[in-house]
Amino acid sequence: MVPSMSDSTKSYPAPNASWLTIGAVIGAMSVFALTLGLSYPLLALILENLGTPKVLIGLNAAMTPMGIIVSSPLIPRLAGKRGSWKVAIACLVATLVLFSLIGATRRLEAWFVLRFLLGVGINGMFIISETWINQLSHVTTRGRIMGIYATVMALGFCIGPFILPLTGFDGWPPFLVGIACFAAAGLMMLPLRSRTPKFETAAHGSLYRFITLAPALLLAVLSAAYFDQVVLSFLPLYALHYGFPQATASFALGILIVGNVFLQFPLGWLADRTSRHMVMLLCTVTTLAGCALLPVAIRNTWLLWPMLFIWGGAAFGVYTTALARLGDRYSGAMLLTGSAAFGLMWGLGGIVGPASAGTLMQLLGPTVLPLVLGIPFALFAIMLLLRPSKMRMAIE
Repeated sequence: MVPSMSDSTKSYPAPNASWLTIGAVIGAMSVFALTLGLSYPLLALILENLGTPKVLIGLNAAMTPMGIIVSSPLIPRLAGKRGSWKVAIACLVATLVLFSLIGATRRLEAWFVLRFLLGVGINGMFIISETWINQLSHVTTRGRIMGIYATVMALGFCIGPFILPLTGFDGWPPFLVGIACFAAAGLMMLPLRSRTPKFETAAHGSLYRFITLAPALLLAVLSAAYFDQVVLSFLPLYALHYGFPQATASFALGILIVGNVFLQFPLGWLADRTSRHMVMLLCTVTTLAGCALLPVAIRNTWLLWPMLFIWGGAAFGVYTTALARLGDRYSGAMLLTGSAAFGLMWGLGGIVGPASAGTLMQLLGPTVLPLVLGIPFALFAIMLLLRPSKMRMAIE
């Protein structure tokens, strides 16, 4: 059966042991994220150096979100049957082995399979870790905890690419750094076996059933993932179109990422002190305002840098707030299922976003980027504003 609203809004106190566990999980995931931040540009550079056509580079990169999509219905079932800690450790070991195999071969056809399987392992780690953090958090501080989690994850992704100038992308050095980080994450996870929540397999823990229960939260995740993947791929190209040097175009993306890093905790604090619905709507409207302002700001750098900082924080703040609300509404097997549904939406955003943006920019030119970025947030804003009572009940 599906949990009633009274059941789903239960909160659970987080004693000191829970705080230690939350800290350990966030620490492990930060190291995990650092390796992922290193891997994406590393693999793209290796393929480029091998003379791989850009369309194949893009298709190869899409195999990771494809693995996330395919594995999302399976992770909750495995965690319910085998135990979430065992599944998390298995996924972590799998990512380490797969990353090592990617480093050991330069065959594109093998990378398609390996990167698909890598997406499965990555997805398992994210689904289970986010479920643990949500289950162990208290409703009065969940927004801030999710803000800390989002901040640390963004910081890990941000630091990862800066390792490449130190290691280069030839040979084993960058892969050895990634392997060491995966191993460090595993060492942080090992002592948590008896401290992490247990999730029983339950009939109501159906991924497809959850999709019908929480469409607003899932659209929030899809919008944030779409924005994240599109700006990573195309914001520098947009800046280059307006005459920015390559270094400045990359700096623009860096400013947006820094805004993501620094604004998640304040947004989580605001969500704890006011309402999840209000913060989610605020972030959505701010993101749309950034889309509308970008064509003007790109010609005025004094306006562009602060706009990018706020824009990046607001867009990802939608995801941070959605994570907190997921933990407010659900617990146990349904919380695990909700985390899997979030993973599914993130994978979809990772495929749909770059594919649609690339196609439209090819047909209409780079100036269409702000419109492309605003589409999912406009739909989400309409959902929040036209059905306010129902959406507020779903998000609050």
